[in-house]
Amino acid sequence: MELNPIFEVVRIKQEVRETSEPFSSYRIASPGDAQELAASFIGDEDREVFLVMMLNTKNQIIGLHRAHVGSLNASIVHPRDVMKSAILNNAASIIVSHQHPSGDPTPSREDVEVTKRLAEAGKILGIEVLDHVIVTHTGKHVSLKEKGYL
Repeated sequence: MELNPIFEVVRIKQEVRETSEPFSSYRIASPGDAQELAASFIGDEDREVFLVMMLNTKNQIIGLHRAHVGSLNASIVHPRDVMKSAILNNAASIIVSHQHPSGDPTPSREDVEVTKRLAEAGKILGIEVLDHVIVTHTGKHVSLKEKGYL
């Protein structure tokens, strides 16, 4: 009888770097704070970019991750890609954001659906999705939490 080798993942190495990034001590207290931070990173992109803001228990940003870069008017986002970065950074909660290159922050049906899927995944994993903020290059933004979708 021949035994096939069994491979076990022993550990996942996480690299932590000290940083002087402007967000390293940034605290999110309102959707406006999240909009300001997201707009500074992705507001002027020419394609939809999905940004994950990872927070500690005091709502301080501990990391930012571009989970997906999409097309001019669409971005396919999978909960596993969003939650992977949150898990690896030991985030207590997340705020997600993407921008609409058109300048109109009105959420699409897909925006609402992905928000609900992320919230469900977050409940299972114990990582709360606090908000989904849509930003634009014009400074307009929409909080899906304020609109009642979260």
